Amino acid sequence: MIRIVTDSLSDIPANFVEQYQITVIPAEVIFGLKSYRDGIDLSNAEFYERLSSSKELPHTSQPPVGAFEEAYRQLAPTCDGIVSIHLPAKISGTVRSAQTAAISFPNTRIEIIDSGQASMALGWLVIACAQLAQEGGSMQNILALIEDMRPRLHLVAMLDTLEYIRRGGRIGRAQALLGALLSVKPIVELRDGEVLPMENVRTKAKAINRMIEIVTAYGQLERVAVVHANAIAQAEELQQRLSPYVPGGYVPITEAGPALGTHAGPGAIGITFVVK
Repeated sequence: MIRIVTDSLSDIPANFVEQYQITVIPAEVIFGLKSYRDGIDLSNAEFYERLSSSKELPHTSQPPVGAFEEAYRQLAPTCDGIVSIHLPAKISGTVRSAQTAAISFPNTRIEIIDSGQASMALGWLVIACAQLAQEGGSMQNILALIEDMRPRLHLVAMLDTLEYIRRGGRIGRAQALLGALLSVKPIVELRDGEVLPMENVRTKAKAINRMIEIVTAYGQLERVAVVHANAIAQAEELQQRLSPYVPGGYVPITEAGPALGTHAGPGAIGITFVVK
């Protein structure tokens, strides 16, 4: 049997993790001098509460090499190989940590995969691989699935405020202030491992409408999930509106973890999807 590993930046709902026996390695969130393991020492609710009240932006860090070594050590005796699927190397050192850890297991085949995506766009790839693994798929089958599916993964998101990107040093204070005055809601996408601007919309309602237009313009959709940063009401609205476009109408909602939430800020909302 092949075992599937990912990191907590995949934002996979707990029911999928349990059902498909996915191993999730937690990223680290650092407030001041104290470090927390994402989802273990710090829940999403606690993170967003602290994010809103903290004067300094927290830092995030990829899972340490030791966390991967421990996971691979536990899995190796139970399987024929491990597929470890993670954030793009362009935006995170997670792939590098996994590669370093894999060197310690020369007798176990461990494939380290740069998904090119984040949040549930990464999560959908992980889930599909874990489903295939449970059905008895070989390493070759799973790697072929990844090659087929990776170009069809997409993430489109709206930022509710530019303040957190400003605090993270991605844009200047003047640009953030102008965005606030104009009520600009930037729409961005993750493509080829990079966050790229798509367009600016003047209100949240218009931004949600525009995201739906962007997503449905791709044609037939295989899987869709809504991701939010402490914005459940908007997430539920998107869920209802996207449901008719998905086979079976199933659109899960998941909350963005600390790494994404730190830079996107509370109120951000996104759509992750797989084109058929």
